[in-house]
Amino acid sequence: MRAARTEVDRTFPRSLWAKVLAVVAIGPLLAVYAAVAALLALVTAVAAEAHFSTAGVLAAAMPGWLAAYQVPVGIGGRSLGALPMLPTVLVLLLVWRTAGSAADRLDVVGPREAGRVVAAVVGAHAVVGLGLALLCSGGAIDVDPLAGLYYPALLAGLAASVGVLPRSGAAEWVALRVDRLALRGLWAGLLAVVALLAVGAGVLTLALAASFGTIRDLFDVDDTGSAVGMLLLSAGYLPNAIIAATGFAAGPGFGMGGLSIGPLGFTGGSVPALPLLGALPADHALWWLLLLALPAGVGALVGWVLRAVDDSPRSRLRAVAVASVVVALVFAVLGGSAGGPLGGGPFDPLDLRAAWLSVALAVWVGVPGGIVAWLTGPREHEAIEPDSFDSDGFDSDSSAADSVDLDDLDRDDPDFGDDPADVDPHDDPLADPQAAETPDEPEGEPGSGR
Repeated sequence: MRAARTEVDRTFPRSLWAKVLAVVAIGPLLAVYAAVAALLALVTAVAAEAHFSTAGVLAAAMPGWLAAYQVPVGIGGRSLGALPMLPTVLVLLLVWRTAGSAADRLDVVGPREAGRVVAAVVGAHAVVGLGLALLCSGGAIDVDPLAGLYYPALLAGLAASVGVLPRSGAAEWVALRVDRLALRGLWAGLLAVVALLAVGAGVLTLALAASFGTIRDLFDVDDTGSAVGMLLLSAGYLPNAIIAATGFAAGPGFGMGGLSIGPLGFTGGSVPALPLLGALPADHALWWLLLLALPAGVGALVGWVLRAVDDSPRSRLRAVAVASVVVALVFAVLGGSAGGPLGGGPFDPLDLRAAWLSVALAVWVGVPGGIVAWLTGPREHEAIEPDSFDSDGFDSDSSAADSVDLDDLDRDDPDFGDDPADVDPHDDPLADPQAAETPDEPEGEPGSGR
């Protein structure tokens, strides 16, 4: 092992490590800032009566960079926490890809080397996030410096870990130390998260298709810049809408200001004139209750995946319980991140009911999944009593019935306890088969000549 480490150190000198770590730490920062600035420049250029200024675009890109990492932004003393999640998803993919490429370039082996890459990403994002938050403080746009520190560091560190650790062999290290059922439940839970998000995406697509006319009318504006802005804003909030649609299908639903929508209840209200919100229904419908079968189907899928994880039904239920906990935790985070304050006004806040969403999905996954895993999995073999068979494979009961109790033997019998050596072979036909087959000749009379 030491020889292998020496060869790695000789192949990859410290200068190469420094260069690669600098790229993986600074590259995503600059790329995200440049993308935000370019997007703001595009919107400013096409907007009517907007004055384009390079300095203004670069200054506005600083809170835009923080917003891409879900850092809450204050505008005029009002908090904006329900930020679009599409930029965040793209940023995380960029960090994940960059960290994975760095791990491949350095041939990272082991958690220690992987930790260097992750630490470089986390440190750079923490420093830059804190610096930009301090620069934004005190103006029309205000950002909490502490939030600017830990939001980018946490998200970037998570994405970098996902990109580096599988390449470093850490997954195998964890697999050897984590309970097998817990690990299978973890993977089934992640599968359930993906399936539930697919359910939300399907429900959202159905709603958008049914409201196509309303959405088209909302895009019918004279100002090209406004249309482009609404398009970009709707695209940015697509992940938020998918999570809200998942909550709608699960039962808790969501709310925006005075509006409350769910299969079990509906309260109408006004909404912003955003094309994405054109998918919201105007009235309650009973058929919405049929959507509750979708998360239940995901739970049944989890049970089917875990049906053969163990012969014991109780062990399979443990794996399903782990999957339910994973789903609950993930959607508690997603629901809390996708919602939040909207700067006050009639549309504040965007409430995705993260706590109820977490509980509902845990039930939808745990109950159907447990039933399917219990009923469709293999059964434990019935235990065989160790005393029912003797060492020779004979039934102890039958052999006991045929056995002889030594206490019942007649110990007064003169033949009882004789030594086999003292027994005359002629007394036992089985001891001399020839004697048993040949009868004794009769003795002749003395002097008879025979």
